[in-house]
Amino acid sequence: MSKQFIITATGTDVGKTLTSAILMLGLDADYWKPIQCGEDTDTKTMRALTALPAYRFHPESYCFKTAASPHIAAEHEGATIDINLLKPPQTAHPLLIEGAGGLMVPVTRDTLMIDVFQRLHAPVILCARTELGTINHTLLSIEALQKRNIPLHGIIFLGPENKDTVQTILDFSKARLLGHIPLLDTFSDADLHQIFNLHFRKSDFLA
Repeated sequence: MSKQFIITATGTDVGKTLTSAILMLGLDADYWKPIQCGEDTDTKTMRALTALPAYRFHPESYCFKTAASPHIAAEHEGATIDINLLKPPQTAHPLLIEGAGGLMVPVTRDTLMIDVFQRLHAPVILCARTELGTINHTLLSIEALQKRNIPLHGIIFLGPENKDTVQTILDFSKARLLGHIPLLDTFSDADLHQIFNLHFRKSDFLA
């Protein structure tokens, strides 16, 4: 079986999709978003960012037009999410699985996104901001993963460099730092390749 990683974050709009695009290029990985909410899909964004062929992007299990948490989006559109159908596709490449929102986003009225991750049996890569408030949000997210015995592969930080905040999180959590994504002015596939080469090590993911 190829390597699989779950990409999640401490909240919405932290940068999961940008992180996924950088890792997809750096690791020569495939991409799968099990549940999409909103008409501007992350899969389309990923294809534009990476310029990779369509077959490297696996279709969503559920795709809703409503931009809301999955449980609300599904109800809006008269659908029911069956978490038993959320099964990763088979691929010869490493697979990046991007969650919807953060860990505690409801998928159904009795299931959270973190519960889905627990069933997938893949290590989590946690995306976190470097700005004010990130220590609390990141440590709470890590504690939630630990309580469910979900392996944390490491943390990727996004935003302006903040060495003290990053080190504080690493000291308290004992988590591994995988890399840092600075603020970007341009987003071509060449730019994202360069970010991976400058701020990440492939061996941290595929060893």
